Amino acid sequence: MNSEIKLPSLWEDIKSSISGTDQDFTKGKLGRAILLLSIPMVLEMSMESIFAVVDIFFVSRLGAAAVATVGITESIITIIYAIGIGLAMGTTALVSRRVGEKDFKSAAISGVQAIFVALLVSLPIAIIGFFFSKDLLQLMGAETAIVEDLYGYTSIMITGNIVIMMLFVINAVFRGAGDAAISMRVLWLANGLNIVLDPLLIFGIGFFPEFGIKGAAMATVTGRGVAVIYQFYLLGSGKHRINISLSQLKLQWHVMKNLIRVSLGGISQFIIATSSWIGLVRILTEFGSITVAGYTIAIRIFIFSILPSWGMSNAAATLVGQNLGAGKPDRAEKSVWATAFVNMAFLAVVGIILYLNAEFLISLFTSDSEIIRIGAQSLQILSYGYLAYAFGMIIIQAFNGAGDTMTPTVINFICFWLVEIPLAYFLALELGFKQDGVFYAIVVSETLLAILGYLVFRRGKWKKTNV
Repeated sequence: MNSEIKLPSLWEDIKSSISGTDQDFTKGKLGRAILLLSIPMVLEMSMESIFAVVDIFFVSRLGAAAVATVGITESIITIIYAIGIGLAMGTTALVSRRVGEKDFKSAAISGVQAIFVALLVSLPIAIIGFFFSKDLLQLMGAETAIVEDLYGYTSIMITGNIVIMMLFVINAVFRGAGDAAISMRVLWLANGLNIVLDPLLIFGIGFFPEFGIKGAAMATVTGRGVAVIYQFYLLGSGKHRINISLSQLKLQWHVMKNLIRVSLGGISQFIIATSSWIGLVRILTEFGSITVAGYTIAIRIFIFSILPSWGMSNAAATLVGQNLGAGKPDRAEKSVWATAFVNMAFLAVVGIILYLNAEFLISLFTSDSEIIRIGAQSLQILSYGYLAYAFGMIIIQAFNGAGDTMTPTVINFICFWLVEIPLAYFLALELGFKQDGVFYAIVVSETLLAILGYLVFRRGKWKKTNV
């Protein structure tokens, strides 16, 4: 009898995870559930990380000022990312909980309300981006040449924030439902188009006009915009776990209110975390565009290395939400410890590789010896904290998947505002460590986050969160 039972091989599981699966993640072997969810999410984030590196690779050919412009703009856009990710957290929590309860209609309604909220939030931000880009760059301490000549990049990126919001929120709907392979394909499309369009629009290859740094922004917004159109097509196709019909396209205030309540914690959490990066960049601008350029390249490589791990943390969030919805808190907790272990093992190896090859990696983006020196030293300092990054991101996403977005908010406030920014200022400007002090502060604050997250998670109150 047993000989007739054909268990799926590892290769078959990998193929299923990439192509899409109807697996119920509240049942069966936990290791297989983690594998099926993690692979497409890791591949999705890998593509996002490639995009981050490719973008700066082409822009670096325009000089240090252009790279600094991207770095400063990215630090401003982190606020948009914070709102988008916060909404995505609330969306994942609600959708995954409803899917765990097998209430797919309510899951779809939650997704629709999330899209409405994202639209409402993005409009005022677009207005600010269109009219006040120069002012934002001046506030960030950008040099006059950047403010006057390169502000077009900032304007396009912020004005086009709607595509960022939509990508985050709609992919969160798919992830919460367990359709991780769809989110992966959407991001592959967005970033694949950006990678192709980047050199064409920046340098004016073939019949394309030469837009310079504005071309990089145009490529990004175009790629993401096409992907959002694809997302809407998938939501209305009727072929997946979450299917949205025309009758559901109306405001339902009680659902929206619940979504906003859960999302506010996530938004506050990430505004605290990402605004700290704005503070760090503001400190770094005291040392000139060369330093900011070195920082920007180092951070892009850093993001490239850890984004795949965000895929595993997203898998943990989905497993926590669905298993709590199914009334299985112990299985939810086990999924967190298992994904944390895998993530730590992965990033430990990545950290060693980056430390040993820091100078070579920075030199791939620039031939300026001073930018290489600053970027390489910054990357090596960052590599000291990779175990902490790995564990911390899993624990934080576990809280978020449960709908407990306020606990990470408090932890982030302590680690980033009370510790990281003051410590960076003290080390960089008071003790004279300059940019090295900023990066040491990052390592210290992220390590503290992992420790506090562990202590609070073990208390288990997150298991009783209602969403």
